[in-house]
Amino acid sequence: MKTITLNTENVYTKRKKSVWRELGNQKYLYYMSVPFVLWVFVFQYLPLWGWTMAFQKYRPGVSFFEQKWVGFDHFHTLFKDDHFYQVLRNTLAMSFMGLIAGFIVPVVFALLLNEVRVQAMKRFVQTVSYLPHFVSWVVAAGIVTKMLSTDGGIVNDILLGLNLIDQPIQFMAQGNLFWGIVTGSDIWKETGWNAIIYLAAISGIGPELYEAARVDGASRLRQMWHITLPGIRPTIIVLLIMSIGHLLGTGFEKQFLLGNHLVIDYSEVLDLYALNYGLAMGRYSFGTAINIFNSVISLLLLFAANGIFKRFTNESIM
Repeated sequence: MKTITLNTENVYTKRKKSVWRELGNQKYLYYMSVPFVLWVFVFQYLPLWGWTMAFQKYRPGVSFFEQKWVGFDHFHTLFKDDHFYQVLRNTLAMSFMGLIAGFIVPVVFALLLNEVRVQAMKRFVQTVSYLPHFVSWVVAAGIVTKMLSTDGGIVNDILLGLNLIDQPIQFMAQGNLFWGIVTGSDIWKETGWNAIIYLAAISGIGPELYEAARVDGASRLRQMWHITLPGIRPTIIVLLIMSIGHLLGTGFEKQFLLGNHLVIDYSEVLDLYALNYGLAMGRYSFGTAINIFNSVISLLLLFAANGIFKRFTNESIM
């Protein structure tokens, strides 16, 4: 019994020394990470103190100890507001559409681009597809609006030229088309950029697998289905889990710039709701309550998606 105890202590001591030795060898990497850790702490965690405003009747210029605490009153007001559920519907609808299209299209684009054998053509397509990502949404929204315009818009001109419609369609004035317009605009702007990580994952697949498949007579389509897709599956799943965690964090730039008063019932999302009915009206506590709801639901979605994928695919982010 004494011998076993001594052996256990020796193993523990050796492991402890090994850990400290490894930390010492990588000390410069840890030094380099310090500024980024501090940045995350200062800009991501310290502001969480502001969540206390959601439980107060916050008044600017008044010290923290003099604020009036109201508990969950702002959350009760939020959940009793019928307009909130309309905004939540819009947010979820556009988020789900963007999630599905935002994964299928970049993956397919990366697979097809990887099959291009002429390097000059491949670089040209990559460059053209990446460029919209670097264009601000202000400019991109102007381009989309002009393309869908009834006065010289290229989309209406093409549809009229093909005799598919008899008169121009007012795309930007029809609420039932707004979700599709936002999703399509996002695909055009971000597909090339989102495909980068899939192309990087594809480049890590061993070429010997493709050589063996060609020897067995597999076509390019078979190679993509049985080699490329399984090879990038971990990347797809990790990115999908992270995107599910941001379902409610769709932002507001696209909706704010493409929307108008004619489609307000379909264009307003949670972030715009917090801006218009919280900060713009001086209701800082109410706006904070909206954002807390957004963050809590996003966290729950992240853990739920991670647990489901971990159970059924053995792939997860934690």
